[in-house]
Amino acid sequence: MRSKVIGAVTLAVAAAGLFAAAAPAFAQQKTITVWWGKGFYRSEDDALIETIKKFEAKTGIKVELSQYAIQDMIPKTVAALDSGTVPDVAYADTYDVQVQGKWAYEGKLEDLTDIMEPIKDRFVQNTLDASILYNDVTKKKAYYGFPLKQQSMHVQIWNDMLDKAGFKQSDIPNDWEGYWTFWCDKVQPAIRKATGQRIYAVGQPMGVESTDAFQSFYTFMDAYHVRLVDDDGKLLVDDPKVRENLIKAMKDYTDTYIKGCTPPSSTTWKDPDNNVAFHNKTIVMTHNFTISIAAKWFEDSNNQTLTPEQRAAGKKAYEEDIITASFPKAPDGTTIRYRSDVKTGLVFNVAKNKPEAKQFIAFLLQEENVRPYIEGALGRWFPVTKESQESPFWQADRHRKAVYAQFKGGTAAFDFTKNWKFTILNNENVWAKAMNRVVSEKVPVDKAVDELIARIKQVAG
Repeated sequence: MRSKVIGAVTLAVAAAGLFAAAAPAFAQQKTITVWWGKGFYRSEDDALIETIKKFEAKTGIKVELSQYAIQDMIPKTVAALDSGTVPDVAYADTYDVQVQGKWAYEGKLEDLTDIMEPIKDRFVQNTLDASILYNDVTKKKAYYGFPLKQQSMHVQIWNDMLDKAGFKQSDIPNDWEGYWTFWCDKVQPAIRKATGQRIYAVGQPMGVESTDAFQSFYTFMDAYHVRLVDDDGKLLVDDPKVRENLIKAMKDYTDTYIKGCTPPSSTTWKDPDNNVAFHNKTIVMTHNFTISIAAKWFEDSNNQTLTPEQRAAGKKAYEEDIITASFPKAPDGTTIRYRSDVKTGLVFNVAKNKPEAKQFIAFLLQEENVRPYIEGALGRWFPVTKESQESPFWQADRHRKAVYAQFKGGTAAFDFTKNWKFTILNNENVWAKAMNRVVSEKVPVDKAVDELIARIKQVAG
């Protein structure tokens, strides 16, 4: 997917005083290139485009926007780096997880401290921390990215399917073992009996090409208090307790598949596939690292290109049938502290128009510009600024309130923010590879975990 937005600066704008005189103004006029991941919803992209138009009108700088599908962003950016023709500003949902820390370490990114330092008080601290990366060339940390939005783990449940199976939300246990037993041993046979269809209770992402798989597995690790690195990024995997609890987390994650409680295809799922299975009602629940599943039905309810019946179905699904929930208590009875993945954009240090690129970022991060962009994603992303987090948008319905409550309860950072080499492990998706060793190749869980630990040490040690 690729779209271009090229704004024009008219003579009227020049005459309004942005430039001293028309001829020199146009001689000096700049164009910056911006590469951006395609949004899930039209309202998200529309908000970005509107901000670009405002920026062009205010500054006289033209913006050439290219939007790409999420899976294309890293390959295209790597090719641009190899050729030396990089965009001036770039953002992708996958940069922070898979490559940005590496690029910062290698000295490929521009220091954005001059943008972020004057406005840092507007941002929640964890989002600033995720943007401060280590540069091995300068031997220091700095803002080698700008925080834009964040996400965390949620559970999405079809309440009407639960009802059809003879249960209600209050029947769902909140203890770890009871929770998973409920779905696999009670809900699945009941929904199959009620419908006569081969419906699965759980959608458990396990595909190697799925970021959902590694993000979901991290939640299972967090349930067992697995810490792979300390705050300085040093590995802790030689601790026998870490290995023991990693085995428990892997066993619980793969048992869902082994028990036949998630579709066989979940071992090859990509990021959209658990969403699709949920929308098609071939699964009753799934865990997802945003509320994009529920938000899809909200978008349907307001989509004027759909029929009145389709819009009514979207409204019913969003307001009545879908539940946004949290994971159960951890096995020891404590509340799981969820990971927050702060999405960050960047500027390469070989970009041709860095001053203008920084102008654009500073403009985008203004409250009146960044808020419509985040809220245009219909709850899929949570804000990084304090003011936007308190927007009435997050109190408008039960799904958004659930997201708000989860973030306000406190979150933890992913390991790649402390040890950049975990971006390599995430890019390889060693977590999903270990799962597939267990479920597809019938390797014992402890052996698969030992292989996982060996790979972690080899890459991130």
